[in-house]
Amino acid sequence: MNKNIRKNILKTVLIPSLCLLVCIIIEHYLAIDMVAPAIMALAVFLVSRVTEGYVYGIVASILSVLALNFVFAFPYFAFNFSIPENIISALIMLIITIMTSTVMTQLKWQEKVRAESAKEKMRGNLLRAVSHDFRTPLTTIYGSSTTIIENYDHLKKEQILQLTTGIREDTQWLMNMVENILSITRIDNGGVRLKKNSVVLEELINSVLVKFKKRYPNQKVTVSIPDEFISIPMDAVLIEQVIINILENAVQHAQGMTELSLTVHTEGRKVVFEITDNGCGIPRERLKSIFKDYFEIKDAPVDHNKKSMGIGLAVCASIIKAHDGEISVENREEGGCIFRFTLDEEDSLSEQL
Repeated sequence: MNKNIRKNILKTVLIPSLCLLVCIIIEHYLAIDMVAPAIMALAVFLVSRVTEGYVYGIVASILSVLALNFVFAFPYFAFNFSIPENIISALIMLIITIMTSTVMTQLKWQEKVRAESAKEKMRGNLLRAVSHDFRTPLTTIYGSSTTIIENYDHLKKEQILQLTTGIREDTQWLMNMVENILSITRIDNGGVRLKKNSVVLEELINSVLVKFKKRYPNQKVTVSIPDEFISIPMDAVLIEQVIINILENAVQHAQGMTELSLTVHTEGRKVVFEITDNGCGIPRERLKSIFKDYFEIKDAPVDHNKKSMGIGLAVCASIIKAHDGEISVENREEGGCIFRFTLDEEDSLSEQL
């Protein structure tokens, strides 16, 4: 049986049952016997709201009618639909259910249409932005390689080295961009689930530092992590990319930066990651939208000589959200900014199991 069907069946049975229990408690302890129909109507509404289609709401309505007839209608604790009042109550409940289910289904359909429209708009904006970002390094790579091929005999060794170094850097940037785009596609695709495994914090940080050092060998990163053993359920590849993206963002855009640090600590069952720099900080007007700027690019003028950082931060937000975590950024009073995100620590009980 489909997992969603099982969930819907459970909701259809559980919600009316709980509401019936509330009705019995109210009548027994408060001696109020007129609220049961209203509470059971609420149960039908809730089932219609949290399930898909009409069937579950109608089934909940029938269950509610049977429960009211059995428990609260004379003769008590026996079914009797020969009394006109009971028949009318059942018909009214069914009509309410059908109307409620119809409205809820239409609302859900409209929400789905709006979500799909927003997703298509986001993809369109992403495509336009990526096209711009790809154009600059590709133009540089083409120009440098053409210069080497056409003028090889006339170029000095230092000039060739300079051109090939630029080609390598732009190629590396394009590779990172492609990784980011693939991550967005993976996270945004509802049919793909995260590959979560238990990852030891120290191993995660070591892997990040090794990869970051290969890209930025001259950039020092001060690291501080707890001494105790910490295991986190995660897709390690994606979380590594989050940390590397934020570190790269600091290297590329935190002008005047002399210190870059990665700190991890725990708050209850949450593991908090903080990447801090002492650079120029982020303009106040961008702080609230910095994780989604890339997806909301309009027709504003762009600098064709500058690579964008937005896709990396958008990827970070998508990945952390997919892990049920939170991500934020704020400027520091002493200068620079701090990126912060949280992940749930491994449940000790699940570790034992």
